[in-house]
Amino acid sequence: MAAAATTKKRTQRKKKDPNAPKRAMSAYMFFANENRDIVRAENPGISFGQVGRVLGEKWKALSDDEKQPYEAKAEADKKRYESEKELYNATKAA
Repeated sequence: MAAAATTKKRTQRKKKDPNAPKRAMSAYMFFANENRDIVRAENPGISFGQVGRVLGEKWKALSDDEKQPYEAKAEADKKRYESEKELYNATKAA
């Protein structure tokens, strides 16, 4: 009885609408997607977590000028997401 009383209730997640627009990607995500294969080629046998760690280190080592193209892509993707979300919300409300 005591064990049943102390168990936590799990909150259920709301089901994601498959028609909802995909979230905007960050500048880092654009960088990571572009460089993931390069990191794997340079480090054969590297684990998934280590790939992320190496990518994070490379991202931190970039200067602001080197990050600029990725930030521009992220800004464009953010605008895409906002416009798609607006359209989605308008059709959902109708």
